[in-house]
Amino acid sequence: MTFRTLDDADLKGRRALVRVDFNVPMHDGQVSDDTRLRAAVPTIEKLRAGGAKVILLAHFDRPKGKVVPSMSLEPIAPALAKVLGAPVAFGPDCVGPAAASAIAALKAGDVLLLENVRYHAGEESNDPDFAKALAANGDLYVNDAFSAAHRAHASTAALAHLLPAYAGEQMRLELTALDKALGHPERPVMGIVGGSKVSSKLDLLRNLVTRLDKLAIGGGMANTFLYAQGHDVGLSYCEKDLAETARDIIRLAGQNNCKLFLPLDIVVAEALAPGAAARVRGLGEVDEHERILDAGPETVERLCRAMENSKTLIWNGPLGVFEMPPFDKGTVSAARYAAGLAKAGKLVAVAGGGDTVAALNAAGCADDFTFVSTAGGAFLEWMEGKELPGVAALAN
Repeated sequence: MTFRTLDDADLKGRRALVRVDFNVPMHDGQVSDDTRLRAAVPTIEKLRAGGAKVILLAHFDRPKGKVVPSMSLEPIAPALAKVLGAPVAFGPDCVGPAAASAIAALKAGDVLLLENVRYHAGEESNDPDFAKALAANGDLYVNDAFSAAHRAHASTAALAHLLPAYAGEQMRLELTALDKALGHPERPVMGIVGGSKVSSKLDLLRNLVTRLDKLAIGGGMANTFLYAQGHDVGLSYCEKDLAETARDIIRLAGQNNCKLFLPLDIVVAEALAPGAAARVRGLGEVDEHERILDAGPETVERLCRAMENSKTLIWNGPLGVFEMPPFDKGTVSAARYAAGLAKAGKLVAVAGGGDTVAALNAAGCADDFTFVSTAGGAFLEWMEGKELPGVAALAN
């Protein structure tokens, strides 16, 4: 897919409506994690340098078309100003007279954050009239919110068809990295998919086994595959009703020459508790009162060898209960190994999804991956092979 970037835009004096994702964690009325604010800085700075008036559109939480004061974007303006090192004005609405008045006060290079677009029911219903009201305040549109691109909302989809539309710098980075990982990757391509539920990743698994050369399955979802192969999983989390589905995915992988990596050994404990006594078990050695909580060392070693013999890696989901030592060892070891290969230029390593990002940060190796996407649902839907409305709207 080709799309227009800000390199193609005439910015001087133009009102740039920029869709960003500022749905950030808050604590006691303060932004507690400014990652998404920092991600928007390159786009904002590029627009400012080009002489544009920067008008930011964003959502926060789920007010469902009503004004909910606790879901206002106003506290985010000073946090963004701190990150940006420049003043950020706030507009009390995103359409109508209040927005128009705030925009009229802008000079070239100024930055304005408008109030929560989800205060209006027309946002989530992708209402064309609401989109027109948004468009009235701009001369061009920039989408820099890949994490909201799977939503066909007014500010992510309809608006892009009403004004000249461009991908922002963060969107450009995201789409370029994802194309390298799954669109036009260097082969062999390996995937690692973890997490607890097979049921939440059926579309993902079915798509990946038709597109990858190798796929490793870890986390709680691996238990369902082990059970489907006749292994006892004790008290482990397991979707036993999906055993036949797991066998279908194994068959589909074989038909598409995708080598499937399931655990060779596992780490078990009688309770999921910090510092619980953990034991390494072979398949079929799990006692009835034990739970599988992590990948075993033999499994991790085989994954590392498989990564070493790959050119591209795409990772979504941890290999075990990484939030609770000692069940973080499998994820941390594999993540650090992948990061080392990427840092050495031997592997294009792309990862995404909330738990995945948290796991890589906990392992201290996120910065060494080629690219780490902070998008949750959009990253997952892209991996599933689905069209993302916010991305499709930017296509040339």
